[in-house]
Amino acid sequence: MSASRYLGALVSALATVVAVSSFSARPAEAESARARVVGEAPLGGSVSQIDVYSPSMDKVVTNRVIRAAGGAPAPTLYLLTGIGGGVDGISWWDDTDVREFFADKHINVVMPVGGAYSMYTDWRADDPAVGRNRWQTYLTRELPATLDAELGTTGRNAIAGVSMSAGSAVDLAIQAPDVYDAVAAYSGCPWAADAVGAAMVSAQVIRGGGNPANMWGAPGDVIWRAHDAFANAPALAGKTIYLSAASGTPGAIDRGGLPFPPIEAIASSCTAAFADRLDELGLPAVHVNRAEGSHTWGLFETDLHESWPHLAHALAA
Repeated sequence: MSASRYLGALVSALATVVAVSSFSARPAEAESARARVVGEAPLGGSVSQIDVYSPSMDKVVTNRVIRAAGGAPAPTLYLLTGIGGGVDGISWWDDTDVREFFADKHINVVMPVGGAYSMYTDWRADDPAVGRNRWQTYLTRELPATLDAELGTTGRNAIAGVSMSAGSAVDLAIQAPDVYDAVAAYSGCPWAADAVGAAMVSAQVIRGGGNPANMWGAPGDVIWRAHDAFANAPALAGKTIYLSAASGTPGAIDRGGLPFPPIEAIASSCTAAFADRLDELGLPAVHVNRAEGSHTWGLFETDLHESWPHLAHALAA
C-alpha cells in the first residue's frame, strides 16, 4: 500500500469503527490440549524452523529460531515483524542481517511467522478476513512456556517489534509484565484508547480487511482501555525500554529501501509522545529520534543493532 493510501485509511478509520457496533459471538475457549512442538527443521547452522501448536488458535505456528551461541541456558528475544506477519516475504528474516548479527551472541532469537493485520493481540471474535487471533495468549503463555523447555532457557525474555508490531510489543510487555524483562519498539506507534489511537489501530486492521469490532469491540469499550499503553504504562516499571523512530527524511541509513516518509513521521510523533509519557511517570527509557530515516529495513536493522546492548544488559546475555 502506498503512503497516501495508508494515510487515507488512517483518516477514515475512526468513522468506520464507530459505525461498526456489532460483532460475532466470542469463540469457544481454547481446548485443554497443551501447546507443544510438532515439528522442527534445520535452516543452516544454529538456525531452525520450530513449529508449535497453539491451542488457543487451534493451529500450528511456524517460528524461525536462532539458538544461542555457547548453548543453553540462555535468555530469549521474541522479534515480531510488520503488518504482513512475515508470510508476505517481508520480515527481519528476509530483509536484514538478523542471522549473521546474532550468530555469535548468547541469546535465543525467536521470530514467529503469521499474525498479519492482527496487532498481535487476542481478538474477542473470529473474523471472516483475518481468522482467529489469540496472539497475546500465544506470545505470552503458549510459546514462551514451550520454548523454555525446548531450548533450555534462563526464563528471561525481551520482546521487540517494528512498524505495526512496535505498539504491539509495548502492549504485550504491559499485558504480561511477568514474562518480559525488556521491550523495544522500532518505528511504530504505542497507542492510546482515544479517538486518534483508535483510528491508528483500526486503520491497520482495516488494511487487511478485518473488522476492528471483532478485535476489541467498539472504540471506548473496556478492552480498548485495557490496551491503552499511555494509561497502563506504569506496568512497565522496572523494565528496560528502548524506543526509536526517525523523521521520515530519506537518507543513507535507508540503504536504497523503498521510503515511506509520512508513515515514519507519524511513528516519530507517536514514539516521542510515549517517551514523554514515560518521563512523566519517572520511568527511564532510551529514546532515539533520528534526523534521517524513512521506514525502511535499513533503518530498522540499524535500530535493532543499536538496541541490542540495552536488551543484552537487561537479560544478562
